[in-house]
Amino acid sequence: MDLIQIIVLSLVQGLTEFLPVSSSAHLILVPYLVGWSDQGLAFDVAVHLGTLIAVVSYFRRELATMLIEWSGSIAGHGLSADAKLAWQVGLGTIPVGLAGLLFKDEIELYLRSPLVIATTTILFGLLLWWGDRVGKQQNGEYTMGWKAVVVVAFAQILALIPGTSRSGVTITAGLMMGMTRQGASRFSFLLSIPVILLAGGLEAKGLFEQEAALDWQALLLGTLFSALSAYLCIHYFLKLLDRVGMVPFVLYRLMLGVVLLGLYL
Repeated sequence: MDLIQIIVLSLVQGLTEFLPVSSSAHLILVPYLVGWSDQGLAFDVAVHLGTLIAVVSYFRRELATMLIEWSGSIAGHGLSADAKLAWQVGLGTIPVGLAGLLFKDEIELYLRSPLVIATTTILFGLLLWWGDRVGKQQNGEYTMGWKAVVVVAFAQILALIPGTSRSGVTITAGLMMGMTRQGASRFSFLLSIPVILLAGGLEAKGLFEQEAALDWQALLLGTLFSALSAYLCIHYFLKLLDRVGMVPFVLYRLMLGVVLLGLYL
């Protein structure tokens, strides 16, 4: 991989992992559109590691408190708001983890096409608009009920389909269940931590089985650029979210979907 390819793909991953526009779709489409060869499994692991570093760094204080309170809840010290949120993040990851293990090969084989991505980009973009329009926007991540957690958790399974967007579908589900934009987004980002760990672990397992030579410079640069861009993305997305809402991301998804349909139909 040359430096331009490393930078572009790292920024694509970092900027789209937490926006409701689908990072997996962009990592598939960018090389497809510009004629680059596949970046390889090792690079995918590296840029996902970068986004994991970013989200853990951004929420480091919340995560430390959640971990302490969760440990206390196991020891019988009661269920504080932080302990409850920790349990919700952990339990909310189970459905997508099981679905990923069961259907990963079928998804890789049948659903990584531009037309599938175009369809899901448009469909889930419209659902994001609907959720933002009709949601009551009353609860944050600390005050949502278990029913909302279950709905968001099972909605996250749909993110296994390229073009859906994990952050997009979980934010949409949260909005439809009465969460605020900030609350739905922050819960979505916290949910990303175990999901990225699980996905990265599966990819790393496949990487070790390949026993291929690794370009460590490309991997280190990919991790660095994706981490920096993802951190900035989380910061400014949450900062500007209540001001701009979800409409810009909906419009982007619709335009991207239409362009893809025009190119590949």
